[in-house]
Amino acid sequence: MFCVPSTEIGAIMNITKGGLVLFSANSNSSCMELSKKIAERLGVEMGKVQVYQAPNRETRVQIQESVRGKDVFIIQTVSKDVNTTIMELLIMVYACKTSCAKSIIGVIPYFPYSKQCKMRKRGSIVSKLLASMMCKAGLTHLITMDLHQKEIQGFFNIPVDNLRASPFLLQYIQEEIPDYRNAVIVAKSPASAKRAQSFAERLRLGIAVIHGEAQDAESDMVDGRHSPPTAKYVAAIHPSLEIPMLIPKEKPPITVVGDVGGRIAIIVDDIIDDVDSFLAAAETLKERGAYKIFVMATHGLLSSDAPRLIEESAIDEVVVTNTIPHEIQKLQCPKIKTVDISMILSEAIRRIHNGESMSYLFRNIGVDD
Repeated sequence: MFCVPSTEIGAIMNITKGGLVLFSANSNSSCMELSKKIAERLGVEMGKVQVYQAPNRETRVQIQESVRGKDVFIIQTVSKDVNTTIMELLIMVYACKTSCAKSIIGVIPYFPYSKQCKMRKRGSIVSKLLASMMCKAGLTHLITMDLHQKEIQGFFNIPVDNLRASPFLLQYIQEEIPDYRNAVIVAKSPASAKRAQSFAERLRLGIAVIHGEAQDAESDMVDGRHSPPTAKYVAAIHPSLEIPMLIPKEKPPITVVGDVGGRIAIIVDDIIDDVDSFLAAAETLKERGAYKIFVMATHGLLSSDAPRLIEESAIDEVVVTNTIPHEIQKLQCPKIKTVDISMILSEAIRRIHNGESMSYLFRNIGVDD
């Protein structure tokens, strides 16, 4: 178990050296709640800055205090308008750079475009593009949480601290699910098995894996690469050359590897966005005899009709952290619960500003966690 003791951190949270400035780069007031909690834990005031949209829809940033020679921490939580959120961050980072800030640290709990971190046919690796833009704007350090793929850290040429929310989710399971000892940790696909295994081993629980669900549509899309060559190029292919074809995938019927009968099923993942796969997993688990179903994830994007679908589903509770604001979704669906992770972000800021080691925040975290 690698929980961060609240008493130990709470005792030292307000001890920070001078020269720290904390900004929120959001023009949307609903996205500033996390920034206020972090500032309160650190015992500092939020920096004075104006971020707004001009009448022509351009993003404007006006820093209203001196940042010369100071450590500037820019907290940016992702709103529904992701692209505006990115521009707000980039413009503020560049404004601090040109104002001679000593260091500019981005605190981005959910890294946008993290799902687009692999090449898909004629697509692009957008996460790499975004990382390059942030570094070019002047970012000197990044604090984030539960990257969709840990390899995204390699897209940056600056230090990246990829914090984990799992200690808080594990603590929620132990404190808010009275009979959690009768639970089983579920991976809704083989790709989530490592995360499920990490939770199961720390809670000393069993694990189940759902296999055979439909693959992501984006991975099976047909594009021009599957087309036959045009006639003028056919002659260029040697008649004796036969390139072996990859055997197409055949999705097996949905099966559950592991016993969930008469147990509480806790599905774990890093992101809840499109909830269709979670709903299908919940139905499968109900059919196999699970009497209660929880879904736990770090980032609750909960796009589109997700709250309504969750409310009408077999899922009993969805637990996410406040890396992304979702107060509106909670009003639409009482099943959605929030775990506050401002404590670990505040401690990361304090340690970086004071030049202290970050290893305390990564205790008992293995390579696969």
